[in-house]
Amino acid sequence: MSDCIFCKIASGEMDTKLLYEDERVVVFSDIDPQAPVHLLIIPKKHISTLLDISAEDQDLIGYIYMIAAKLARENGIAEDGFRVVSNCNEDGGQSVYHIHFHLLGGRSMQWPPG
Repeated sequence: MSDCIFCKIASGEMDTKLLYEDERVVVFSDIDPQAPVHLLIIPKKHISTLLDISAEDQDLIGYIYMIAAKLARENGIAEDGFRVVSNCNEDGGQSVYHIHFHLLGGRSMQWPPG
């Protein structure tokens, strides 16, 4: 999508410091961190919301969680615990309509989250 900020980041059109990149995903720091470690994991493929995931995306979604676990280990938050969050639509807290996964850690996570 030409007007999607995450598509622009994933394609390299926007100058964003990437912490990880491969053929399927990019990872960068959240601009409004809610924890000492707050990374965004986004697929390069544009999928607007969790409701738009199709059967062909199953491997991609599983892959994203594998990357989250890898990054949790690399950022020293795996042992104490971390959270992976994905918001869907306005009331769910989604502000960018390109699915993305927040990796949060480095502090105790409270429940309910808000």
